[in-house]
Amino acid sequence: MRNEEMLLVPGPTPVVDSIYDAMGQETRGHTDPRFAAIYKRAIDRTREMLQTDGEVFVISGSGTVAMEMALVNTVTSGERLLIISQGFFGDRFLPLAKAFGIEADVIQAEWGKQVDPDIVEKKLAQTTYKAVTLTHADTSTGVAADLDTLVPIIKKHGALVILDGVCATAAMEEDMSKTYGQEGADGKIDVVLTGSQKAIGVPPGLAIVAFNQTALAAREKIEQVPAYYCDIYNWLPIMHDPTKYFATPPVNLIYAYDEGMKLVLTEGMENRYKRHEAFGKAVRAALAVYGMKALANEEAAAATLSCILYPDGVNDAKFRATLGKKGVIVAGALAHLAGKAFRIGHMGNTTEAMLEEAVTHIGETLIELGKDVNITEAREHFTETFHMHTSRS
Repeated sequence: MRNEEMLLVPGPTPVVDSIYDAMGQETRGHTDPRFAAIYKRAIDRTREMLQTDGEVFVISGSGTVAMEMALVNTVTSGERLLIISQGFFGDRFLPLAKAFGIEADVIQAEWGKQVDPDIVEKKLAQTTYKAVTLTHADTSTGVAADLDTLVPIIKKHGALVILDGVCATAAMEEDMSKTYGQEGADGKIDVVLTGSQKAIGVPPGLAIVAFNQTALAAREKIEQVPAYYCDIYNWLPIMHDPTKYFATPPVNLIYAYDEGMKLVLTEGMENRYKRHEAFGKAVRAALAVYGMKALANEEAAAATLSCILYPDGVNDAKFRATLGKKGVIVAGALAHLAGKAFRIGHMGNTTEAMLEEAVTHIGETLIELGKDVNITEAREHFTETFHMHTSRS
């Protein structure tokens, strides 16, 4: 990679040279058949990644646009939405719902923990909800949602499952053809929303949403959605034939995204799931040697990023600034954890060598800040843990 720094924030993530090269190709008109062919291929590759029987939308926008598109095309004003939140980004569905007159309730887990499925079951039994939102990997806490437990509970009560995959898609399984939980049950994800800049490893700027047939049927029953740009009916003709026009797509970013999706599918989804799980476990095992504890325990931890609590006496600003001078960029924590933790991404185009180097520089930084840590032991823990989990069949 020709990147000068290791961008190990929870997104954007490192971009490889072939994606940069694709993005730097000649800009063509957005209805040019040559561009349209690339756009259509990118859409088809997205469909293959998510295994949906419905429709896929790849448009200019952020993950927030994807959240809005997912919501307004499935839930209408006056209908009820249940938000399952395991951190800051789960909570964002609440103001979004309120903006469109949707009645929303929130089940909020303690930061660092998964939501109690019994509470979800009880809430769904008490109240009828049109849909339930789940954040697959919350970028603020590093907590993953337990899809095998939660999806069948939600579907049993007749609600749509809207999965926020912004910090998970292409790294953690989101198979829309799969029945999650017990075989024979209705355990399918109805909507997946995501962005381009995290585990997919492409620069920011694309909102990506997939709807299955059940979610599309919900849209069909809505006479008019309170949106124009985010109305999937305005985008559907373009997704089928990109030579048609609704709003100008980011041509060069679509080039980059098509290359990114090629890399994702070439590696293979199962290989990516295994690699990301191993990255997460290895990074957390190594940093634990330094006395740095992950906010989420291993049973609840996401494969794509970790929220790491500082040992006593480490100043957040000094730590991240010193580490940044060594070429490793990590993110601060959010809300009440600000100053008490940092967040490190280990997803997308990151490599074993990059993450091992980051472990080394984190150790060096701690030593400069007056901590006595063993870098050799941390590196050994990283390598042993990574290879232990990648060697499993």
